[in-house]
Amino acid sequence: MPFEALVAGCLAYVALLFGVAFAADRAAQRGHVRWLDHPAVYTLSLSVYCSAWTFYGAVGYASRSGLEFATIYIGPTIVFTGAWWGLRRLVRVARMHHVTSIADLISARFGKSNPLAALITLIAVIAATPYIALQLQSVSLSFEVFATQSPNAPKIGGGTALWVAAGLALFAILFGTRNLDADERHHGVVTAIALEAVVKLVAFLALGVFVVWGLADGPGDIVSRISSAAADPSREGWILRPDRWTALNIVSAAAVLTLPRMFQVMVVEAADEERLHVAGWAFPAYLFAMSLFVLPIAVVGAEILPADANPDLYMLTLPQASGQNFLALLVFLGGFSAATSMVVVSAIALATMISNHWLTPLWLFLRRRPAGDDPEDLRGFVLNARRLAIVAVAGAGWVYHQASGGATALAAMGLVAFTGMAQVLPAMLGGLLWRGANRMGAYAGVGIGFALWLALIFLPSIGVGSALSPGPEVDPLTFAIFLSLACNTLAFISLSIFGFPDPVERLQGLSFVNTVQPFSHSRQTRADDRAEPLLAMARRVWGADAALHYFRSRAAAQGKSGYLPDLTPGFLTGLERRLAGSVGAATAHAMIERVAGGMSLTVSDLMEVADEAQRAKEEAQRLETASAELERIARQLREANDKLTALSVQKDAFLGQISHELRTPMTSVRAFSEILSTPDLSDAERMRFAGIIHNEAERLTRLLDDLLDLSVLESGNAQIAVSGANLHDLISRALSATSAIRPERIFTIDRDIPSEHQGVITDSDRLLQVLINVIGNARKYCDAERPELKIRVDRRKKNGPQIDISDNGSGIDIARQSLIFEKFARLNEPSRAGGAGLGLAICREIMTALGGDISYLPGQGGAAFRITLPKRPPAMARTNKS
Repeated sequence: MPFEALVAGCLAYVALLFGVAFAADRAAQRGHVRWLDHPAVYTLSLSVYCSAWTFYGAVGYASRSGLEFATIYIGPTIVFTGAWWGLRRLVRVARMHHVTSIADLISARFGKSNPLAALITLIAVIAATPYIALQLQSVSLSFEVFATQSPNAPKIGGGTALWVAAGLALFAILFGTRNLDADERHHGVVTAIALEAVVKLVAFLALGVFVVWGLADGPGDIVSRISSAAADPSREGWILRPDRWTALNIVSAAAVLTLPRMFQVMVVEAADEERLHVAGWAFPAYLFAMSLFVLPIAVVGAEILPADANPDLYMLTLPQASGQNFLALLVFLGGFSAATSMVVVSAIALATMISNHWLTPLWLFLRRRPAGDDPEDLRGFVLNARRLAIVAVAGAGWVYHQASGGATALAAMGLVAFTGMAQVLPAMLGGLLWRGANRMGAYAGVGIGFALWLALIFLPSIGVGSALSPGPEVDPLTFAIFLSLACNTLAFISLSIFGFPDPVERLQGLSFVNTVQPFSHSRQTRADDRAEPLLAMARRVWGADAALHYFRSRAAAQGKSGYLPDLTPGFLTGLERRLAGSVGAATAHAMIERVAGGMSLTVSDLMEVADEAQRAKEEAQRLETASAELERIARQLREANDKLTALSVQKDAFLGQISHELRTPMTSVRAFSEILSTPDLSDAERMRFAGIIHNEAERLTRLLDDLLDLSVLESGNAQIAVSGANLHDLISRALSATSAIRPERIFTIDRDIPSEHQGVITDSDRLLQVLINVIGNARKYCDAERPELKIRVDRRKKNGPQIDISDNGSGIDIARQSLIFEKFARLNEPSRAGGAGLGLAICREIMTALGGDISYLPGQGGAAFRITLPKRPPAMARTNKS
């Protein structure tokens, strides 16, 4: 096949993958996730287990070791068919705690210890780097197979592996770090992997059918050839050793649970545990299909191809030698799919671990200011940290590939990575099954296992040091596997028995082992002034809209209005769990503790929690539901009573202010009218006093107009003159109209002009009145040394435009936020207001009449108001309906 045709086919396939991932992400954003969450898509995504080492290397493995290659598939098959209930439990616990990685799971179980998660991340990075290099090498070798038959094949600058690594890093960044979601799911990546799973399965089966029925004479002939090969005395590697067979099955079973890429697709990307009903039998069936023709291809390839042919490339060289160009291209795309899916998912999983357990904790440690006072955008930092980590992971794989020079040591990297990640299995299983397991046991077990794996398996595999020689009768790899896992497990159990978990570990252990919802920590409830910094912190992680929506829904569930719920233990625990889905359990725990304060847990608290979990859960749930409903109603009543009390006080102040506002101009008018009756006044004095009377009359008229306007709006009889307008023009007019307010202060106006050019159908004069009032208040009350006014317009996909107006001052006191739109309320002290305090009340009534809304946004660093317009005013909606 011409090399140019191969490159063109490869580029077309990559473009298809990008298109599929982009379409899936767009569908997820629109809420069309039913087909994305289909069990078939989930099951196919698990095929990321079958990397290039499996697709190409299984044939080479079988050529050298016979049936030993089957251990790659038998271990995962045992896990899925014999312990699928355990996998369901793992997914359930991970979803309850919003776990983002294998390191995050173990960290969350053992007291949310970030150093433990950092250690597991280190193991994962060391184990995965050579394995990623192996995938890059497989792609390079695949290209070389075709390039050798095309003398005019161009050489790609920098090496094929570099271009592949760069492309995969770009794909992972585009579809793996677009958003910082609470559930850390990547629909685009998963859908693309599902497509690749189909491609590599079809390619493998097509080649197998060709080999059995095209190059051989059917199954009978294949069985005869395999029997002859097994009887060949020169194939010593084909002799099965029970100890090695058992060790490799254990390692492959552990790998399907602990490899970062497998944990990502199996646990993190799972919508719920019900996906495993289908995956429990479908994924073993997929593995069986992927292993069905391995031995036939290995045996026929050894007979047909030259003796010096690389067994790892039989998959490609067999169809090429037979002149099957299309089949060779299909096999190439299958191997390309196997390599790229592994690299992409591994990069995303490792980048999440590196960001959550290395970079973000370091950033929080270096910046010790409270989260609510930090001007930095943590969400942007985390996303950029993950993008940088993806580049670093892919780059490390390429550097390792270049440094090794494609050495044969890379062929063993599959098992090396498997055995490395197997060292976290005792802590993982112990944490899920044993309440007595504690952090020190996990540290000891993982640390000792890691040290032994590093010395006995990893370093010898890259030519540093020599493998331990236990004796001629014992396989070194088998001995190292059993020794490291045995010492690991023994240390984990011993220190857990002689140690005692702290309160957080005991609560987490109860939740993990009994698979019940995480218990609320007994944090001391703080004052309301801590809720706004928590909102500011959440805004920097999720973005403004997501944070405001979550806080508003939690406040509504408590029976409160606005955006600031009470800092109950349940709310703090729920917030921590959702933050954990974005930055990891340990980092989320540290962030919550920094803002909301510490915990107060005693042994009696723990005993009560344990006893409660063992008693009748149905009765407890019923009482909890009834209590929550009563508490919600009580909060509503308390809030209403507090508001009525405050309004009563404000009403008295309002009446006093109104009487003052009326009396002052009336007194001036009366006094200066009497002065005008004096016969000896000059013309200049008469003009000056007449001007004073005129100004005072205008002041009185404005006050009466405001009262009348508010009355008409509240009665629902306001006339709405609907017309078309441009938001940019209205905002510009409002800024011009308010420029005379505090002209001695220079305000910096921050606008996004292109976004403001949006047409709206509304009452332009009424909307302009609202804009003038809000902008005028900002100019009047902003107390920043260098005042700034920020205006942003955003067109909602389902609703009308949204206008956010904010300043950089100290904002509005929390105690006044719930009353600022009431007609008896004042933003600040009467001496600073300069009016009767009716402006925001009129604004609220205007926006109601226009079918929109105006609300105050806390936690934005200053006073911030959101004006939301409908797509159509209520009057037009009624006209269209009629």
